[in-house]
Amino acid sequence: MKNGATSAPTAFQTSGSAIAQTLEAARSRVEQRFQDGSTALLSVTDGLNRLLSSLDNVTNTLGIGEGSDAAADLRSTAKSLADLPSAEKARHDALMSLASTGYSLRKHVADMQETMRYLRTFAVTVKITGAGLPEFAGFAQEILERIYSGTEEVNGFAAHLDRLEKKVKMALTSGTNLAKSCAETVPEVARALQDEARKIAEHRQHLATMVRDVSDIARGIQGKLASTLTALQIGDVARQRIAHVQGTFALLEDFLDGPEGGNLDAEARKRLENVIHHLTAAQMSDMCKDFRRDSQTVITTIASIDQDAQEILRLRDQMKGPGEGNVLGTLESSVSSAHEIAQQVDGATQQVDQVSQATHDTAAKLLESIGNIRAVKTDIHYMALNTNLRCSRLGEEGKSINVVTAELRIFAGKLDESADAIVNGLPALEAAAGNVTLSTGVMSGGLGENLTGAVADIRATADTIGNELKVLSEHGREVAGKIGLLIGKLDIQRDVGDALAGCADMLEDMAGAQIADISDLADIVAPLDRRIFKLYTLAQERTVHRDIVPAIQTAAPVKTARAVA
Repeated sequence: MKNGATSAPTAFQTSGSAIAQTLEAARSRVEQRFQDGSTALLSVTDGLNRLLSSLDNVTNTLGIGEGSDAAADLRSTAKSLADLPSAEKARHDALMSLASTGYSLRKHVADMQETMRYLRTFAVTVKITGAGLPEFAGFAQEILERIYSGTEEVNGFAAHLDRLEKKVKMALTSGTNLAKSCAETVPEVARALQDEARKIAEHRQHLATMVRDVSDIARGIQGKLASTLTALQIGDVARQRIAHVQGTFALLEDFLDGPEGGNLDAEARKRLENVIHHLTAAQMSDMCKDFRRDSQTVITTIASIDQDAQEILRLRDQMKGPGEGNVLGTLESSVSSAHEIAQQVDGATQQVDQVSQATHDTAAKLLESIGNIRAVKTDIHYMALNTNLRCSRLGEEGKSINVVTAELRIFAGKLDESADAIVNGLPALEAAAGNVTLSTGVMSGGLGENLTGAVADIRATADTIGNELKVLSEHGREVAGKIGLLIGKLDIQRDVGDALAGCADMLEDMAGAQIADISDLADIVAPLDRRIFKLYTLAQERTVHRDIVPAIQTAAPVKTARAVA
């Protein structure tokens, strides 16, 4: 057991053919075992490349998810929700301002309506007073028609103001309800959305960290596999050195069977065989020592690769955890709550848009009506003035009509005062409507659609990540399995090392404890020495050779012994 063999040779110790068979079996075992090991290494390398490709895909997907607009949209929408209470207050204030401005116009419109009633009363009085005067009958009717026309204009834009006031009141009522709803639910929903967006981002960052860790481990395994593949050159070295030992025995056999060996007697042949046995035993023993050392390096490296593979599996199991499913479920629940708020916001926004449009329509109608009323006022004024002139010519008969038409002119002038007040108030009305529009802009619509789109994008990315992680998990399992097989394939010390040690022990047993002295045979065996020396490809082999047979190199000529018949 000097070289670590698990069993000592028996039947082969005295048989040259047994030595040849044992050496050939060892050489074949080395060749087959290292060929299998190399194949297993390449298989692990292929699996590792697929694993690294999956890792790159996951990394890219995580990068896309992190850099996508979906997460930013979700955070932005959550912020918009959080801003809703203050935005709703601004809109409420704008609507109140619009209502106040509309109310101030309502006073002037009411004054106009009152003036038109007075004018109508005076016109009827003129008609009654001048009933006995044919020339005033048509005049009174014409004034009444103009007053009726003006009254319709005033009542028309009064109706516009009524409709505007109703829309403003409805918007204010909806806004009040929305403000209450916002105060009760928005802070919690917005906070939940922000928290869930943060959790998703943190989960993906955690995944990215684990993926980087797995990538680092996998690339470390790549380096170890490369060094192991290089270390497997010990198989080539062992195979070559066994072949050189086989070649040494073949050269000895040829030498002994040839004319040179024919000059040796049995005792000399025995001494030469002993030296060759010691030489081959030394070569095999030296090779076993190197093989044990180098194979231990391979075994240690493979063991560390196995530890790395287990760490990859551990990280893989962590990545396979609950993932984003739970967070997405909570997120979608929050989005459902946010949808209800968004629908209320969108409804209120539509109402305010209608109010704003109605305000502009009312302002335009007022401007148009004011022009018509001014024209009515002018007509009444001149018609009353003409009547005054006619009444002056009639003398006492036209005096009563003259008094009434003078009142007509005075009250018609009041229409201008109300009209001026309305015209002056229209810019304030339109400005108030503009403020309502601005506040609606702050309450940006489409919150529900934004949330739906953002969550859909996040879920799509999560599904992609999940699929990539499944592929990654499969490749991780594949690599770990192949590394497990590799450990069995590259347990070379237990299999190959024991076989080589058995060969070395057998040769040492055949050589015995003492090496024979063949210095007297130096000249005869010198050609054999040179032939054996030429077999070697390693300096180490030459060193071992010279440690065993230095005498052949320096021996002086001696008498040749004849073989005994």
